[in-house]
Amino acid sequence: MTRVIGIDPGSRRTGFGIIDVDKTKLTYVASGIIHLKEKIFFNRLKIIFDDLSEVMDEYQPEHMSVEEVFFARDPRAALKLGQARGVALLAGVKFGIDIGEYSAKSIKLSVVGSGSADKRQVQLMVATLLKLSSPPPEDAADALATAICHAHSMATNLTLKGSLNNSYARGRNN
Repeated sequence: MTRVIGIDPGSRRTGFGIIDVDKTKLTYVASGIIHLKEKIFFNRLKIIFDDLSEVMDEYQPEHMSVEEVFFARDPRAALKLGQARGVALLAGVKFGIDIGEYSAKSIKLSVVGSGSADKRQVQLMVATLLKLSSPPPEDAADALATAICHAHSMATNLTLKGSLNNSYARGRNN
């Protein structure tokens, strides 16, 4: 079994979601939102780092997935998002966690089946895939979706690796 933490970074709210992955079975472990009410931006970055470090220390994930920075119309907002994302990545590196990065389109495609899915569709599909009684809040759902995308990517990589190893073995034994 492998534990994955997904992160939905933001300068006002950062979501996290943790799942266990056993082959194709996904199990919900925990999720939450770090609310960043601090006025000073650099203090918000410290809160993200400290809170995510606490979560990682408690739940001990082996893999972490984070959404890649998307193009934003407001360059200052994009820079702040990038800094929040960087702090989240640093927390993962601190704990020696393997990190995967995915575009928003890839995450939606992996979870919902459409790269143009809206937030509500992501929430509903996350609840369905993880057998939750109700959809999680938006930021937590996005983080869980990121973790699910990573789980799907790990499963695909294992399948491909197994296929390549089997092909190689067959080729050598002929």
